[in-house]
Amino acid sequence: MTANAFDTEIIETAEALIGPWRQPRQMLHAQTYDAHASIHDDATAQKLGFKGGTIEGPTHFSQFAPLGARLWGQAWFETGCLSTHYRNACFEGEEVQAILSKPLAGASQCQIQMIKRDGTEVLRGTASVGEPHAATALETRLTELKPLADPVILRDVKVAQTSKRQAVRMAFDQTMGDLYPFSLRQKLAVITENSPYYSSADNPWRKPIIPMEMLSVLFQYRSKDDPLPAKGPAVGLFADQEIRLVKGPLFVDDEYEVEREVVALSGSRRTESAWVKTRVFDKTDTMVATMLLNMATLKDSYAPYEDEYRRLYGAGR
Repeated sequence: MTANAFDTEIIETAEALIGPWRQPRQMLHAQTYDAHASIHDDATAQKLGFKGGTIEGPTHFSQFAPLGARLWGQAWFETGCLSTHYRNACFEGEEVQAILSKPLAGASQCQIQMIKRDGTEVLRGTASVGEPHAATALETRLTELKPLADPVILRDVKVAQTSKRQAVRMAFDQTMGDLYPFSLRQKLAVITENSPYYSSADNPWRKPIIPMEMLSVLFQYRSKDDPLPAKGPAVGLFADQEIRLVKGPLFVDDEYEVEREVVALSGSRRTESAWVKTRVFDKTDTMVATMLLNMATLKDSYAPYEDEYRRLYGAGR
């Protein structure tokens, strides 16, 4: 008999499924890229105006997994999608709660939200399964973006730039490189919502499956082997992220290939953003998953930003 996916206590109302309060763990204190620390390092984050090292956004995806599984069952693990706009950073020690609003009758997509104890919204977006019949949160957001004007950090990055394919896999005890200096086994020891599906073959597919939050790690961990031509060193953060399973789940130890395409460039007062679509293929060359990621680079973290802006555009910003 197959084990239950989760034993998470879920509050069900007429309108929503509500998960328990959890304290996500920070596992990226030692993350490095461009030979420097990241936004997840306390000192680096504080220099940029944050309280401390931030919890990586997709860590929060795990709290939605029991809600998706309760609503959609096995389909959640095979064709589930989370599409989120990160609104406010979360820090280790803070409690957060996942809320999934029930879909309308006949719909396969609904609204999601995560909040802190004081009501601060950490993220909002959509959850769905199956073939998309409505635009996800980020598909809608892409149509509303403010175009990137006068780029400095991303001036050499172009829409439609595509990376070469990279082979990726995730084993239980495999450290996932400088970007992700921990293993799946270490993550499972502290993950907010654990499941026997993640560590054993006691599931409908008879192989351990990779948690959705760790799909972000799998898809990204070799990204620096073929980086975008962005200027640096500079510090970036995940501002928006969508993970969609097309023919899931993805399995521990299986080989996959990923390719990335820049699908949009956008900007704000503080950031320059590259929106990258990752497509993931199995050994039969079937696309099994996609990820849309807005990597927003903080202008103030790039030391020569003001000088280069004046040189390129003739005036201060």
